[in-house]
Amino acid sequence: MRAKFGGMREKGLIILLVMVVLTSCGEYQKLLKSRDPEEKYQAALRYFNNKQYVKSQTLLDDVSAYYKGTERSEDILAYLARSYMGQKAYESATDYYQAYVRNYPKGKYATEAYFQVGHCQYLDSPDARLDQAITRKAIDAFTLFVELYPESPYAEQAYREMSELYDKLALKELKSAQLYYNLGTYLGNNYLSCEIVAKNALKDYPSNAYQEDFSWLILQAKYQQMVNSFEDKKLERARDAQDEYYNFITEYPNSKHRKDADKMLVQIKKTTKE
Repeated sequence: MRAKFGGMREKGLIILLVMVVLTSCGEYQKLLKSRDPEEKYQAALRYFNNKQYVKSQTLLDDVSAYYKGTERSEDILAYLARSYMGQKAYESATDYYQAYVRNYPKGKYATEAYFQVGHCQYLDSPDARLDQAITRKAIDAFTLFVELYPESPYAEQAYREMSELYDKLALKELKSAQLYYNLGTYLGNNYLSCEIVAKNALKDYPSNAYQEDFSWLILQAKYQQMVNSFEDKKLERARDAQDEYYNFITEYPNSKHRKDADKMLVQIKKTTKE
């Protein structure tokens, strides 16, 4: 009997849930057909608060033209941006937040909007191997935000995410430098290209998370240029590699590459003595 009663109770709960869903859908369909913008607007906010972002966004879109030019227009624009954020539609959210700051640069949601432009683009930033145009846009947006609102509660997060974005740009350059190094002397002196890319990355992103990797690549590249050099340039390049070795171990005395670096020095000194 208990099992039978339990099964009936479960069926009852399922039926109740279906009825609630159908009722909710019916209400939403009625709202879509409604000609009352205030009813739609209030329902949109309820849907937003219940994390039903698609329904919220759809209703807000419906009433946005009606309220254009009124005080409510500012709220609608902000909630449309938030609704797209809730859907993880970051490109659309960015567009609406940017529209907000254009129309209400000192509005009541301005701090949030300026921050979210950068944050949306941060979330939309692709893998380091891909084009990083949106990453640079996010950095520009965060830079503007912290200039405008240095004391904002969002500022710490903005700096943290901006640092991550700079690291991503640095990683892209690191992969490029590694590619040049792996190409070696194929169709030219790719070790020199590796060295240039790595040095520029250290200059452009001085606090990046890959500084030791770049420095190690520079040392390796200089060493390989010495090894593959013509005799008339070998001594000069050996001295250059030796200077780079001392720079490297001074900066990273406990590097995981220390043993390999020390082996390089042995060969470098042999060259300088020849």
